[in-house]
Amino acid sequence: MEHGLLKDMHLTKYVDIFIDGYKGYFNYLISEITQPSFHNYFYLLIGISLLVWSLEMAFPWRKKQGLLRKDFFLDAFYMFFNFFLFSLIIYNSLSMVAVEAFSDFLALFGIKNLVAINVAHLPFWVKIALMFVVSDFLQWNIHRLLHRFDCLWRFHKLHHSVKEMGFAAHLRFHPFETIFYKTLQYIPLSFFGFGLTDFFYMHLFTILIGHLNHANLPFDYGPLKYILNNPKMHIWHHAKHLPYERRFGVNFALSLSVWDYLFKTNYIPSDGRDIELGFEHDESYPKKFVNQLIS
Repeated sequence: MEHGLLKDMHLTKYVDIFIDGYKGYFNYLISEITQPSFHNYFYLLIGISLLVWSLEMAFPWRKKQGLLRKDFFLDAFYMFFNFFLFSLIIYNSLSMVAVEAFSDFLALFGIKNLVAINVAHLPFWVKIALMFVVSDFLQWNIHRLLHRFDCLWRFHKLHHSVKEMGFAAHLRFHPFETIFYKTLQYIPLSFFGFGLTDFFYMHLFTILIGHLNHANLPFDYGPLKYILNNPKMHIWHHAKHLPYERRFGVNFALSLSVWDYLFKTNYIPSDGRDIELGFEHDESYPKKFVNQLIS
């Protein structure tokens, strides 16, 4: 009887967390939209997007590609869907329940948290740099998995359905990727005592780099190309035609290109300005948002 009561109490707790997740995120989103500020993620995302779009206007790499390139508005919608609407629909509530359930699981073994390397005492910028490097290396490995296994590629190929590159193509991806990335990152990053503020500033920086990587810009950053991912490198990641030995993909870097150079997955055979983008048989890939999600 007591065991059943405890079980019911836990179930009730998770249901309450799930419902509170909806309420909390809805109020957060309304606040973001109605109260612009320098710490407002909604408008910072718009600001970063406008900045990179203005660079595309000033320094276009593919001259014949229009400012409102193919699927521009679809990609813009993906940007807001993946970062805001998906969280409102299910992700925020589900992730809160998952974190609580994982904490309860650890508690069964007397573990209060997984922090093994407490970085709270480190200077702010050192923490940011450390988190950036660790997080990016994890994402580089996860990105390789998305290309290596058919069951994961099924979702990731949505991102590779882009036929003309531009900043907003950065956030055309299946929402499953958010779940997959965050799940595989959660435990390794839990070993460090990173705070939410640290994540916020790092995330803004990675959004900027990701926008630039996908933008119609002729940049490779000179000597820094061996450290930072860049448009001239990332265009080859989206190439439709690659040598057979590179069939599982190249240039997996999200922010730091150094991983590709270290592990020999870099590939920039020539100026990739006008290469065809996509994947084999992408002409039959769905063109509409809902169909892309369920394909």
